[in-house]
Amino acid sequence: MKSEHLLFCCVFFLLIGSSELVNVLVIVADDGGFESEVYNNTISQMPHLTELSKRSVIFKNAFTSVSSCSPSRSSILTGLPQHQNGMYGLHQGVHHFNTFDQVKSLPYILKKNSIVRGIIGKKHVGPEDVYPFDYAQTEENNSILQVGRNITRIKELVKEFFDFTGSLPFFLYIGFHDPHRCGHTHPQYGAFCEKFGNGEKDMGYIKDWKPVVYDPSTIKVPYFIPDTEEARKDLAAQYQTISRLDQGIGLVLSELQEAGHDKDTLIIYTSDNGIPFPSGRTNLYDPGMAEPMLVSSPNNNKRNGQVSEAMVSLLDITPTVLNWFNISYPKYSIFDKNKPVKLTGKSLIPILDKEPPMSEFNEVYSSHNIHEVTMYYPMRTVRNEHYKLIHNLNYKMPFQIDQDFFVSPTFQGLLNRTRNHEPTHWYKLLQDYYYRTEWELFDLTNDPMELKNLVNETEYSSILQSLKDKLVSWQIQTSDPWICAPQGVLEDTGLYKDNPQCLAMDNGL
Repeated sequence: MKSEHLLFCCVFFLLIGSSELVNVLVIVADDGGFESEVYNNTISQMPHLTELSKRSVIFKNAFTSVSSCSPSRSSILTGLPQHQNGMYGLHQGVHHFNTFDQVKSLPYILKKNSIVRGIIGKKHVGPEDVYPFDYAQTEENNSILQVGRNITRIKELVKEFFDFTGSLPFFLYIGFHDPHRCGHTHPQYGAFCEKFGNGEKDMGYIKDWKPVVYDPSTIKVPYFIPDTEEARKDLAAQYQTISRLDQGIGLVLSELQEAGHDKDTLIIYTSDNGIPFPSGRTNLYDPGMAEPMLVSSPNNNKRNGQVSEAMVSLLDITPTVLNWFNISYPKYSIFDKNKPVKLTGKSLIPILDKEPPMSEFNEVYSSHNIHEVTMYYPMRTVRNEHYKLIHNLNYKMPFQIDQDFFVSPTFQGLLNRTRNHEPTHWYKLLQDYYYRTEWELFDLTNDPMELKNLVNETEYSSILQSLKDKLVSWQIQTSDPWICAPQGVLEDTGLYKDNPQCLAMDNGL
């Protein structure tokens, strides 16, 4: 290992000469949301994120391109939506989804340009050949609790990585496992693993963690979560692990400074998808799509602490990192050699200096197929400042609930109250949540909770058609195999190779 590393160093310095070295640190929360002072939550304590925000541009309108763990992480690390990169659902266990072998991911491109790549914590993507890292301490070779929630262990691994890289430029991706639920896999540690490492009997001990316990009665319940005793306790447990996440972020940034890289590293903080509550993760309503995002640059600090209104996507992370390293995206194809892959995201680096015209960052797209392998509910979405259009392709079937959310106190409370015909204290009916129309159009200015579907309102017909056209255009651009669903079949080979068509099935939809 040492001899290979030494050879790598020599080759790199021959390539770059005396160029200034720059680095990237990407921190991804697991099912994280807006529970911080940065986004006007005064109850949840995230002082380290608040400090980072003071030297960052704070993105107010950041969105994931898919509301599921592995698909989202694959989109972050490839710059391609899940239907284009092949990670249709979760990667691990029986789900076993993988990115297409032909995809040239961000780690792959950085490898070809002699950037040291490290990953610590939750990886949740594959195969390894598509996502090559020089240094990897993940769930593939560790307990996910240790590398994703034990912030002392994470701190030690970060230091080890910096020792490994020496003076070489690096890309370090840290996937915290907080604040993901764990009541379905490790119920002994609580609904969110909030007891893990707290020093109590059989809970283990995390040396650098100072647990922050929250009073459920003080929590401001978001509009999309039932305001019930069980949901408040659930949120209080989530907040406790969010505070552990924040303390972990503080440790990581301290190690960055200790290694002398706080003045030469671009830092990006975000989350993979919405929080694990109703209308959140696995949904393309705003609670499932909207994400926190901070971008901090040592070279672009004139807007530090400012809020950007630009509509940005997690698909923008790959072009941002490539821009930072001054690396071009390679020319290649996945299946059609006559159709080279092109990124639809854009670099966020210019926004760190100047707020762009809204016309440059005025819409985002999302594409969701599967979470767990049994949860086939493909959706496509286009969202701008004022409107959102959702296309539910499998709308004749009920929307599925994932395993960890199903056993959660919040959902069990909602389910039991519905069964018993009791008030749910929720903004929707469970039946309406399960069964959705094929198209959902929302006026976000007047209906931010996305409750009134305007798809059949004649005064919105031109807006509806315009958004449908934009969505289809994006699907064509990103080679979406689902572009003809649910009414037709895409024929794009043989007789239709030069003239792909959607052929109607006459299925009554």
